[in-house]
Amino acid sequence: MISSQRQHLILSRLRTRGAVRITALSKELEVSAMTIRRDIAELADKGLLKRVHGGAVSTSTLLSEPLFSVKSQMDIGLKDSIAREAVKYVAPGDVIAIGGGTTAYVFAQHLLESQHSAGITILTNSIPVAELVQALESKDVEVIVTGGVITRSNSLVGPIADKVIESLRVNTVFLGTHSVSIPRGFLMPNSLEAATDMAMMDIADRTVILTDHTKWSSTSLSLFARFEQVDTVITDDGLDPDSTARTRDLVQQLVLAHRNNQMQEGE
Repeated sequence: MISSQRQHLILSRLRTRGAVRITALSKELEVSAMTIRRDIAELADKGLLKRVHGGAVSTSTLLSEPLFSVKSQMDIGLKDSIAREAVKYVAPGDVIAIGGGTTAYVFAQHLLESQHSAGITILTNSIPVAELVQALESKDVEVIVTGGVITRSNSLVGPIADKVIESLRVNTVFLGTHSVSIPRGFLMPNSLEAATDMAMMDIADRTVILTDHTKWSSTSLSLFARFEQVDTVITDDGLDPDSTARTRDLVQQLVLAHRNNQMQEGE
């Protein structure tokens, strides 16, 4: 198959899926991962897609919130490493809040499988996170759902959600982000979701941002947190040295979760 045919197929998959992974395309098109990387690089240079860790996303998703089902297929290994690190920030019996998005969802998965979740209460505006708790055989974890308007990322936002949140109090809030902008802060494409994230930060003693290194090269519209408002940022060790140094200067604590070797080889 010649390069133009492969690239046409890659763009076709992007139109239907919103995101593609290098490993999956390599198997599907029966070529090496290096060949797919070259095709994606050429298409990115033409502005037809955006490269992300392990694959590519459609340019049409850059300033709008991708579907939860699309986002959940991207950067899975990075989210796992970040989630494992974030679990250490929860103690049995804590009252915590978990925001929307797939990184927060993966964190919830790891937390509920750990000893740290014993007796905790979770406030969430994420429908997938609430469903995770409901599916538990043990009822040792209590979940409070905010209510509100459903976004493309299966998050509940808006005035109803904000009203529920402002009447409560939590030890720690764990939030994902669509993009990281130095020196501005953390951003979302949905202004209502940004406002709901701000509401959760307002009731928390501590704010932890969970985000992989690709978010430093993403673009978004609505600021929900400045660096000085955040206690801890947990990302992966794929963050470049310059962004690492600049972020350390702006935030109270930056944690770089170690990516396992198998995942790095599959980038």
